[in-house]
Amino acid sequence: MDARDAARRALACLDLTNLDEACDEAAVTALCARAVTPHGPVAAVCLWPRFVAQAKRELAGTPVRIATVVNFPSGEEPRKYPVADTRKALAEGADEIDLVVPWRRLAAGHDAAVTETVRAVKAAAGPAPLKAILETGELKDPALIRRAAAAALAGGADFLKTSTGKVPINATPEAAGILLLAIRDSGRAAGLKAAGGVRTTADAATYLALCDRIMGEGWATPQHFRIGASSVLAALLATLDGAEAPTAGKGY
Repeated sequence: MDARDAARRALACLDLTNLDEACDEAAVTALCARAVTPHGPVAAVCLWPRFVAQAKRELAGTPVRIATVVNFPSGEEPRKYPVADTRKALAEGADEIDLVVPWRRLAAGHDAAVTETVRAVKAAAGPAPLKAILETGELKDPALIRRAAAAALAGGADFLKTSTGKVPINATPEAAGILLLAIRDSGRAAGLKAAGGVRTTADAATYLALCDRIMGEGWATPQHFRIGASSVLAALLATLDGAEAPTAGKGY
């Protein structure tokens, strides 16, 4: 695919993200304003739970969905907290939930902890898409990543998400490939979210090409594929405008 086609596809699949500790109401307003572009809307904005109601107001009348995070970023809260936080976020207007699974427990051999956590939060989320964050850059071992994927899918995850964006190694094509193969082999209609470190149109194109190769052309739509990022939007818009992309900054 050429760069403009990649940018167009990636823009439609973008979860425009601000999970900075210093995020405030002004930053949320600015993020929501960027979510509907001259080239079309992003798929969603992803924000801290305390900003869900504000984002709902800011994005009223647009097709942009509102995603928020629970059990974030550690994945270590007792299960009742992400369950309660999910219910509260949905009541305040969230459309999607991104859950950090207890990946450290899986690494210690307790795969069922991931399945049970995902199942409990999915029950609270109901029809709202649930993205299970596996923190693949911390798991490192391909076999562990595959086990995490299988455990999350067994619990009913609607998406497998690579990363929180809060660790040294976030999304990589290698990890994304493992997750895509797990999704394909499961036979479930689950999706992939590559999060953290996607900063350029070329980065986005790499993940789109991976989806096309493993899952088939036409699969990587917002229903099945997301990119979790903050800074990549400027690069995508520059590509679509035929301009030189600005220097990339920090991206989730």
